[in-house]
Amino acid sequence: MASLGLLAPYAQDVRSSRGRRIAEDASPIRRPYARDRDRILHATAFRRLNHRPQVFIYHEGDHFRSRLTHSLEVAQIARSIARALRVDEDLTEAVALAHDLGHPPFGHAGERALDAAIADAGGFDHNAQSLRVVTKLERIYADFDGLNLTWETLEGLVKHNGPLRAEEAPIAEPILDYCATHDLELDSFASVEAQIAALADDIAYTAHDVDDGYRAGCFTFSELGRIPLAGRYLDELDAAYPGLEPARRLYELKRRLITAMVNDVLEETRKRLEHLPSQSADSVRAAKQAMVAFSGPMRTELDALHKFLFGRVYRHPRVMRIMGDAEDIVVELFERYARDPGALPPEWREEARGGDPRASARHVADFIAGQTDRYAIAEHRRLFDATPELR
Repeated sequence: MASLGLLAPYAQDVRSSRGRRIAEDASPIRRPYARDRDRILHATAFRRLNHRPQVFIYHEGDHFRSRLTHSLEVAQIARSIARALRVDEDLTEAVALAHDLGHPPFGHAGERALDAAIADAGGFDHNAQSLRVVTKLERIYADFDGLNLTWETLEGLVKHNGPLRAEEAPIAEPILDYCATHDLELDSFASVEAQIAALADDIAYTAHDVDDGYRAGCFTFSELGRIPLAGRYLDELDAAYPGLEPARRLYELKRRLITAMVNDVLEETRKRLEHLPSQSADSVRAAKQAMVAFSGPMRTELDALHKFLFGRVYRHPRVMRIMGDAEDIVVELFERYARDPGALPPEWREEARGGDPRASARHVADFIAGQTDRYAIAEHRRLFDATPELR
């Protein structure tokens, strides 16, 4: 990354970091945010993202995105934006890589199932679960549970989509529980670096859901071309490369969509940063609006594209049928583990048998949330006579 002296004044300066919850000796070769990034990359929870889907189940094809490949794409886009804005690339990348660690098997279908299953124990939210993973559930270090990440990375993980304010929307119980002893200042914005990670997530999933959705047969180029943002670049490609084969046409479209979104974010963000009352990281956190954002016209075009993807990909009958079956798998696994803790692995049984029903339910949800798709399917086959094929 750039020398600290070359960082913009609104960047998060690692020298003013609030540090780690548990003090550690400094590394002689890596700055704190780089250590955070590396700890996330080496975490068990990060590896498990390889067999969790974005939209399509892992066995539907080797070329569809998983949560792991999505996270890597988000990190690449985020780092490019961070470099252009002269902010801390390591912190940006750490938040980008960690943002999906809390997703359970089968993505949002699994999240809905777990949220309903533990509604009386505070519910389930994947962002809150990401915090639990990096502060409690990842148990690989001798001196502490979790990864002992810096305050700024934890702040970014929890608030990358904006402040959490109870008067605007309920705050997930695990986040409130954690902040009771380690305050992440939920009512303020996160750093520019964390905000970049959030927009990079939007950019990545928009582009790759177009890619995956087309290759899955959810729509045609002709149908996609009716959406202004995509149609504009399809027309450009047809003019420059008439008769281009579909695979190249699709990739070139994705490239242009990503470039257009990144350039728009950079232009809009620079405008907003110019109007900060003071050019500092604290001023970013105290601002009345996000500093990293799409322009109004781009947001309008993206809304139209997302509406198209929602109807043609996320609510495609095949996707809905598979995710409905996947949701049933998670519900049945939870009910079985909760009723019979002996069905859990030995190291998970004792706490599931605890006297507090809320804590036991959360514990079972933690176990399921850590499963990959294929492990959840294997567990269901082990415990039940019939398991949906998810095809």
